[in-house]
Parts: sequence; C-alpha cells; structure tokens
Amino acid sequence: MSKLLSLTRAARLVGVNRVVLQKKIQNGELDAHDGMVNVDDLLACYPDAELEDTVEIQRISRIKEQAFGKRVFERALPDPEVLAARVTELSRTLALNQAMLENLKGLFNKLLKKLDETQCDAASQQMMGDLRLWIRHEAESAMEPGLGNLLAIKDNMLRVMAAHVTVLPSGHDFLLEGQDTLLEAAMSAGIPLNYGCSGGNCGLCKARVVSGEVKKTRHHDYVLTEAEKSQGWILLCSNTAVSDVSIEAAVAGSVQDIPFQEITATVKSVEPLGQDMMLLHLQTPRTQRLRFLAGQSVVLKVGQAFSAELPIASCPCDDRNVLFHVRRQNGNLFSDYVFDRMKARESVEIEGPQGEFILHEKSPRPLYFFAFDGGFAPIKSVIEHAMSLNAESIRLYWIASSREDIYMPNMVRAWADALDNFQHEEQVAGFDLRSLTARREESLIRQLQAIAEKDAGLMEGDLYVAGPEAAVRVAERFFLDLGLPRARVTSSLIT
Repeated sequence: MSKLLSLTRAARLVGVNRVVLQKKIQNGELDAHDGMVNVDDLLACYPDAELEDTVEIQRISRIKEQAFGKRVFERALPDPEVLAARVTELSRTLALNQAMLENLKGLFNKLLKKLDETQCDAASQQMMGDLRLWIRHEAESAMEPGLGNLLAIKDNMLRVMAAHVTVLPSGHDFLLEGQDTLLEAAMSAGIPLNYGCSGGNCGLCKARVVSGEVKKTRHHDYVLTEAEKSQGWILLCSNTAVSDVSIEAAVAGSVQDIPFQEITATVKSVEPLGQDMMLLHLQTPRTQRLRFLAGQSVVLKVGQAFSAELPIASCPCDDRNVLFHVRRQNGNLFSDYVFDRMKARESVEIEGPQGEFILHEKSPRPLYFFAFDGGFAPIKSVIEHAMSLNAESIRLYWIASSREDIYMPNMVRAWADALDNFQHEEQVAGFDLRSLTARREESLIRQLQAIAEKDAGLMEGDLYVAGPEAAVRVAERFFLDLGLPRARVTSSLIT
C-alpha cells in the first residue's frame, strides 16, 4: 500500500502552497483520504518533483551564504539531542524496512522456485512460464529507483529538519522547525492554541501527547501531577517535538474562545509613520502576553485621563510585541498624548480583546481587503495572519483621502515583492473619507465600481473592509448591492 501524507507535509515536499493542493482536491485532480494524500497520486500531479527543490536545502544554503554566524545557523537546526533522536528513529525505520525487503525477496524466490517445481501439461507449462516472466518483470520494476525514492529521500530529510504536529480534535497541523517550542511553532503557523504566559507559569497551554515523542527544552514552574505526566500531559510552551506527534489541545475557533485580559504593557517605541500617523509599539511582560485574534481591537489606557479603543496592527504570532497605528486627532486627549508626550518605558494598560473582524480561516475563497485611510491597521493584522496560513490569493485595495494617508507604502510593496500570491493597488479619493457629502459618496462609488469591473474575481471572494464609518458604510452597501452575500462582507469601523 502506498504511503499517505498530510497536506502540510505533501505541500512542503513538492514545493507548493497547501491551498494549491486543496484546490486540486476540490477540482478532482488529486484524491484525498481523510485529509491525507497518496504518494503515488502526489507524484502523478507533480512528476517533476526533484530532490534539489527541497525547501530545507535552500533554506540552509541561504543561511550559509549569508553567513549570519553560528547562532543563526544553530537556530535553524533542532536541538542536538532532538536531532540525534530523529536520526535514530529514521535509522530504526530504515533497518526495519531493509529487513522487510529481505523477507519479501526471500518470499519472491520461494514463489519462483515453487512455480518451477510445479508439474503440468505443455499448455499449462507455457502459461506458467509467462506467469514467471510477468512476476519477474513486475518485481524488478517495483524495485527500480525513481521519483518515488527521491520523494522518500525528501520526506526523510524533512523528518530530520522538522517534526509534523497534528492537533486533535480540530485537525489542524503544522511543521515544527529549528528549536521552537510546540507553542511557538503553532503560533507561527497561525493556529490559535490556548495559552497564557508562554513562560511555564500559568499552565493554560497544557496539552496531552496522543502519539509521538516530545522533549522538555525549557524549565517551567507550573507543576504537573504524576498522574498527568503518566497520561501524557505537557506544557506546549516548554516542550518541542522529537518525532512526528499528535497532541490533544483546544484551538480558538471564534472570538468567544478568547478570554478578556487586563495587562500592563510598556511602551517600547513611538515612531512617526507620516505627518498624522504614529506607530505605537507596546511590549507585554514575558509572563503575561496578549492573546487575540487578528483584526481584533483593545482599549488602551494611560493613567486615569487618557484612553482609546484601537485595532491591533500586528499578527498574533508575536503576542508580546503589540503594534497600533494612532492617528492625530486634534482635541482627542489620547491622540495628543501619544504625539506630544508619550515616551519609551511608560506603562499602558491593555484591556480586551474585542471585535469580530477576523479571518474566515476555513473559507477556500480568495481574500479581498479594502482599507480606507487608517483602516489599514486591522487589515494589516489580518493579512499577516492570512500569510501565516499560506492563503492562496490576497488582494489589497488601499483607498486614501490623500497620498499622505497611505502611510506604509513600503511595507505593502515589500509584501508584493516577496509573495506571488499578494497583489495591491493604491488609490487616492481626493477628499476626506471621514466626512462624505452626497457628491463624495457618488465619487467613491465610482471608484469601487471601476475596481469591480476590472477585477472579475472579486465576486468570488471574501471581502474585508475597514476604515472610517462613512466610507465603510458606502462600501458595504455597494458590495451588497452587487449581490455579494452579507456573510462574505466583513467590516471594521475605525474612529
């Protein structure tokens, strides 16, 4: 029976996006068996898959060429003990396979000998000879080296460099590379597992190992009972995977799964993004990190007098460093404080998160984002999350009141340069999108109409719209009037 691979591992082996494989399955080009694909079917879809294309070889080669130093190279490799354990496991598997192959060869020779000893008439003897020739031919063909062996080599190399982790009962899966913990790797892959401090103190990231081997790499103060240890319970923030593992852990499926939190963060930096936009970088304590879903907002408080509700402009994959885009609003106490008085190392209270402007992760449709002015903040968070999930198609339209309101053009262009699946377009409305007259509404609708007529795929996508309420409401009505279902138009209002 041919080997079955998870979509995550299969995509890595042939060098494509996981979503590409999902689309091939939906189109009937590739068969799937309970979320797994057959190696032979995979090779039939990608007959030119070669060993030299493996991502691991390219990644390590780049690290060597860039010569970032020993520490960087070591971070790309698993812990030495983990690496040794993975090599040992592969050696054990190789020895077992070699023993099975020898047994099969012995059985094959016995079968041919038995056929040779069989007495029969002339006609049957001819048939017996043809049968022997066919058996020999099929056996020799099956043992010839070919693409299947190359794929096996790639898979074995991937098993040394990265462990495959499956989360039950949700079915999420990801690859753990380098010296990451199970929690760090899951967060980097965009999987919102339950956790609290990330430092081994609270026990909220406790999960049960169903199969496979893990290794404790970091000390934790949270005490697991002997009964829990015997049942396979571990802390995800303190353990890495030695082999492919399955873990039983809760995954946040909606905003209701994210707890309300109150955290005292520290200002790491306050930097201008433009004339009227400031980047506020907050850092949470190591023992109390902010858990949120991409696109959500929080309330920030400085002392008793200054507060504001702001969308988070960063990805949940870096939960300790939380970014915000603060727009200058004359007369707004919080905005004035950030622009004129806020300094590094000040304390800021974070309360939240809240809001339902989040990615529909299970949707196979292309993603369309419409950012109006500062609506880019929550959209940036959601796009970065979509990138971590290897979304197949991401298109951003940033429509601004003025050219200055497109305040992070270099970041957007960097995304476009780095990612084949990301496209963007910047447009200037030429008027204040926070205050729309009837004439300005008509002008904005004409802009949206031009986009819809030019981009035929828009009607097949999921739309995310964020910005000042006036502009967002116009866009919502426009897209709904086009015939898009309400469930496929998600919006966020920015003050």
